[in-house]
Order: sequence, then C-alpha cells, then structure tokens
Amino acid sequence: MQQTPTKKDKLFDLLSGLKGQLLSLLIGVVLYLGYLLICISRQTTNFILQHLTTPYKRMMGALCDLIPFSVMEIVVLLTVLVIIAVIIRCVVLAIRKENRMMVILRTIAGLAAAGILIWDGYCWLWGLNYYGDSFSDKSGLEQLPVSDEALYETTIYYAELANTYAGSVSRDENGVFNEDLDTIFAQSDHIYAGIVQQYPFLDAPFRTPKRMVTSGLMSRINFTGVYFPFTSETNINDQAPAVLIPSTIAHELAHQRGIAAEQEANFVAVRACLTSGNDIYAYSGALLAYIYLGNALYETDRDAWTEVYSSLSEEVRADLTANNLYWDQYHTKEAKAAEKVYETFLSSYNQDLGMKSYGACVDLLTADYMQQIQNERTDYLEKVDGVS
Repeated sequence: MQQTPTKKDKLFDLLSGLKGQLLSLLIGVVLYLGYLLICISRQTTNFILQHLTTPYKRMMGALCDLIPFSVMEIVVLLTVLVIIAVIIRCVVLAIRKENRMMVILRTIAGLAAAGILIWDGYCWLWGLNYYGDSFSDKSGLEQLPVSDEALYETTIYYAELANTYAGSVSRDENGVFNEDLDTIFAQSDHIYAGIVQQYPFLDAPFRTPKRMVTSGLMSRINFTGVYFPFTSETNINDQAPAVLIPSTIAHELAHQRGIAAEQEANFVAVRACLTSGNDIYAYSGALLAYIYLGNALYETDRDAWTEVYSSLSEEVRADLTANNLYWDQYHTKEAKAAEKVYETFLSSYNQDLGMKSYGACVDLLTADYMQQIQNERTDYLEKVDGVS
C-alpha cells in the first residue's frame, strides 16, 4: 500500500527541486548585504574601488575597446532574448508536464536569482562609487550655497564663452551647429589632457566612446548616453542634437573615470571640454554650462535671465532652439516613465536630489568660477605688492 505524502514530504520535494535556484538567491542576498555593509565605511569602499572594481573595469574596458561596436547593446539584447526564451520554455513545459507548479516556480525563482545577481554586479561595480570619495572630496572644490549675484555673474561668464566659441564651428544653411560626428568622436581621445593637469586623479586610459545602434530608442526615453560598468563602455546616443554630443562624450568619460554623481560628471565634462584645446568641444562644454546656469537663473531672476539671454549670439540661440525642438518631440509617456525609473535609481544610491541632481552642477560651476576670480585677484595683488 503506497503511503500518502505528508506536507513535510511535499515541502522537502519542493525545496529539493528548487535547490539550485534557492542557492543562487541566497548568494545574491549575501552579496547584496555585503555591499550594504561595505557602503557604511568610506575607507573600505575606497580600498575596494582602488584595488578591485577599478582594475576590473579597466581590464574590461581595454578588452571591449578592441571591438568597434557597443558590447553593452549585445549583452542587453542577449539578456532580453534569454528571458523571453526562458518564459516561452516555461509555458511549453507547463502545458506538457503534469507538475506544472514546479516548472513555474523554478522559472520564477531562476529569473529572480538572475535578477538579483545582476543587480549585485551593478552595485559592486558602480554603486560603490557613490559611497567612496567624490570629485568634491578629491578636488577640494566645495558645493556651497549659490548667491543670486554669483549665479548671475557665472551665467554671464559662460554665455560669453559660448558666444566666443560659436563662430569657430561649422554650421548649416540655417545657422545650426553642423560638425561631422565622425570627427567629433575621433577627436575625443585628447579631451581630458587639459583637466588632468589640474585634477590628476581624473587620469585614466582612454576608451573609445561607442555610437549606439539603439540611439532612436534612447531619444524616446530622453537619454543622451549610458556608461555600462560591466563592460566599462561609454555609449552615446548619436541621434541627439550634435552640438551637445561632445559634452555628452566628456560626461560619460567622466563616469568611466569613476565620477559617479551626475552633477559632478556634468561639471567635469564642462571643464574637460573647455581645457581640451578643441574649439568644437569647448563650445559644446560652454553651451552645456550655460543651459544649466540659465535654467537656474530663469527660476531665480527672470529679468536677469532675459538680460543674459539677450546677450547670446544668433548662432548660440539657433543651437539652443534646435536642441529644444528636438527634445520637444520626445515628451512621451515612455520618457516620463524612464525619468521616474532613473530618479528612483539615483535615490537608491542616496542621490536624494533625484533627477534634480543634474541642476546641482550649477553649484560647482559657480564655485569654480568664483575661485577663478579670487585667484586672479590674489595674483593681481601679489604683482602690485611686488612692484611697490
């Protein structure tokens, strides 16, 4: 006479059938808890960044740099195809087999385990950067509260820079920026040479930025570029307005150099472009800085913004208009959803400003400009003292 399985026997059989998936889930949870514990200690985080994750990313970056297309896009595509294949297999087996519940549970547990392990990899390879020394820590440039006067003066400064470089770039029949994208990408290899002289910790092997096949999709979700830590690639949306592609490249290369916070990566991009010795990159950097500063000034003092905007050349205004018209067509539900997801993502790394953290670039730009003014005054006084 066959004995009826007890609840305990059924539970044992269930766990036995899921042991591989459950073990993977356990490993994933342990890795994530380890990551959270390490984040508590700045010293430990810095050690792991310096001796483990950065060497890995530089190795992967060197390997992927040998491949002319974006490895990230291939990895993402294969991941999506594998997930679809696993789900289809689950449905087919569930139809054919009697033990449908086990098939479904194993599939769900397997996908959950894979998901948490991928998330662990992202946290260890990139999330830790948010808890190590920041650009501000390494450079000594503080993000202090910005006065209305300082914001106004800094906005004027970058507006003048944009005007200066606007005449140095090629333009189409409508007066809009029209530099060759192949040239822009080819000239990206030396753009950090200048800023590294001021901030040596930004020095790193150059890795070629990759033009994305899925650029159209990136535009639909309002993304201009992506740094992928698994392959250490900088991936650029080459369908975005060309005038800001140089500064986007500089921004993503800042991430590749370990600058995690978006506001700091924007600041580094601006300064890298302006110290690159390349007028195309310098114009793009100055324009990027003006956009962030101008937006902040617009919210603070509408009359002051009008005054500064009126000082912009026709070329600069043409590029700003073209940029706005391009992105206006992508005010879609997908873009809003992607923004919400990314805002949640930034918040998960204690980037409490969310998407507004991009605006905090203004603090660094203003602090840097005021420091320049102070240095010039100090140099002048020293010269006067020397003469007297």
